[in-house]
Amino acid sequence: MKKLGFGLMRLPLLQPQDVTSIDEAQLCRMVDRFLEEGFTYFDTAYPYHKQTSEGAIKRALVERHPRESFLLADKMPTYLVEKEEDFPRYFKEQQERCGVEYFDYYLLHTLDRNLYEKTKKFGGFAFVKKMKEEGKIRKMGFSFHDTADILDKILTEQPEMEFVQLQINYIDWESEKVQSRLCYEVARKHGKPVIVMEPVRGGALAAVPGEAEKKMKLAQPELSVPSWAVRFAASLDGVFMVLSGMSNEEQLMDNMSYMKEFAPLSEKERQTVDEAAQIIRSTITIPCTACRYCVDGCPQNIPIPEYFAAINQMEQTRDKDEAKKTYKKLTEEDGRGKASACIGCRQCENHCPQHIDITGWLAKTAKELE
Repeated sequence: MKKLGFGLMRLPLLQPQDVTSIDEAQLCRMVDRFLEEGFTYFDTAYPYHKQTSEGAIKRALVERHPRESFLLADKMPTYLVEKEEDFPRYFKEQQERCGVEYFDYYLLHTLDRNLYEKTKKFGGFAFVKKMKEEGKIRKMGFSFHDTADILDKILTEQPEMEFVQLQINYIDWESEKVQSRLCYEVARKHGKPVIVMEPVRGGALAAVPGEAEKKMKLAQPELSVPSWAVRFAASLDGVFMVLSGMSNEEQLMDNMSYMKEFAPLSEKERQTVDEAAQIIRSTITIPCTACRYCVDGCPQNIPIPEYFAAINQMEQTRDKDEAKKTYKKLTEEDGRGKASACIGCRQCENHCPQHIDITGWLAKTAKELE
């Protein structure tokens, strides 16, 4: 199995500000080319693209290609579960949305210490085991956003889980909050295969500071900047799949160009990554990956990732006037709340996998850019 997976969180759009306006014609072409080149793994989830990703992949993939020609992964929205009966209800809905009788890989989504306890309480682990016994799941696992000690606890208490999905990239490798390396080492200790999410950190590692890009181009002139991030993750022992959210055909073609015949990083290339990472870390102000989990349910309809991108843009370029222009344009979209409209309910922070102080940063965004 080739190690590149098609992440369906950042699909091509017809209208950039509307995440539900998926460009399905382009998506069909991307799916076809992906399969033609020998790649087979597709990863979706209940909330992606405001709950339209599953339907889009049904039309672009499931209804157009033989079921045995691809592997489809989906995820149980554990954060929405409030009672035991919710598990079969959401699972059936996902089967219908995707148009499949079974999922090749199925995950309990975004487990952290709180969602783990809730999932246990309502029988989530027993449910996925039952679905596997019935042939509706081929492989069962979970995606994870917390500290390494919590991951160790889950894998110790739930040894039947067959794989784990972790946020791994060269910026978060030594992060005290994300703990990429420590979580990876826990998965290896338990002998669990690893799927990598956010290898390019929501696109942040596709456009790096000039000094870091210069180091990469000097080492490998023909390789793109994001290729270093994907190859870093794919080079780790025990990683069998690296997900990449590809938003256009150009990104798809670039990813396939170096992953079709994958070559792990050499020691010299790993040194280049380490040096580039030091440069990049010094320029990242808000560690947002634009997953958008914070946006759904915001009572003020604040486009948090876009505003944080403007702040990061300001810090990286030192051009406050340009950042203000970007921010002003974003606020002019119909129905969008400004950063100053935040009422401090913190529902966004409860859903943030990066554990960002969102309300605090929104206040700073308002102060700097309004």
